[in-house]
Amino acid sequence: MGMEEILIRPVEAADLPEVKRLNDLAFGGPDEGRLVELLHARGKALISLAAVYQEKIIGHILFSPVQFHPPHPQIRAIGLAPMAVLPEYQNQGIGSQLVCQGLAACQAGDWQVVIVLGHTAFYPRFGFRPASELGLDNEYAAGEAFMALELAPHVLDDVQSTACYADEFKEIGL
Repeated sequence: MGMEEILIRPVEAADLPEVKRLNDLAFGGPDEGRLVELLHARGKALISLAAVYQEKIIGHILFSPVQFHPPHPQIRAIGLAPMAVLPEYQNQGIGSQLVCQGLAACQAGDWQVVIVLGHTAFYPRFGFRPASELGLDNEYAAGEAFMALELAPHVLDDVQSTACYADEFKEIGL
């Protein structure tokens, strides 16, 4: 499989059952798939992209709203989660393609900050760094795994706040 054979495109309503199944398989349980369904149903899937190979969805990435507490309404922040690749297609660069395309879509949508709770060996290659270095705390006591990327340089200067994913994450226990 060559990378040129993979199409990254927006998720359509008809894709959702396949995207849910993909997340269930990639994460080994129903929570992330249910989260994807809820975020789409409630209009909070701000950016949702599928990686398609031979007409099969093999990867998915979703970005949803982020709130700051205390609020910083002037900052447009978005959260990356979940990102999933079918187990048999992992470690082939598909996740990296999804992150790159997703961040490009964030940039095009004038988002200023992206947060992620993820692997500390993976996300820094895209410019993410510990959110605590940028003045952001999290609700998960996640330490270095909670990362942020400033798409607008210095937008987080002088910010001390807790960055929170959409309420749907709590609703399903994530």
